Amino acid sequence: MCYGTELTSRAILEWQNETGIAWHYIAPGKPQQNGFVESFNGKLRDECLNEEVFDSLSHARKVLGRWRHDYNHHRPHSSLGGLTPAARRSLELVGGSTPGALARHQTLDYERVRLSK
Repeated sequence: MCYGTELTSRAILEWQNETGIAWHYIAPGKPQQNGFVESFNGKLRDECLNEEVFDSLSHARKVLGRWRHDYNHHRPHSSLGGLTPAARRSLELVGGSTPGALARHQTLDYERVRLSK
C-alpha cells in the first residue's frame, strides 16, 4: 500500500511517462542545480512568509495571492529584460514585442492591492 509522498511520486512519474516530459533529478545537497526555484523560494520567504502571521487558511491564501500577483504583474524582473512575467507572457501570446500589444487580464479582488512601491 502507498501513502503520502510515495503515492504522489508515483502519480507524477506516471504523468511524466504519459506526456513524454523529461525528468531531471536534483542531486541531494545541490540546490544550486535549480537556482531559479531557490531564488524564488528565498524571495517568498523573506518578503512574505517571514513578515506575516496567518490566522486562518483563507487569510494565508489572500496574503499569498496578493504577493503572487505583485510578483507576477508589478515587479520588473532583470532576467526578463525589465518586464514583468505577465507582460512577457502576454508578448509571447500576442507574438509581438510592442508594449502596446499587451493583452489585458481580468482583475480579481486580491489583485487590487499593490504591494511593491
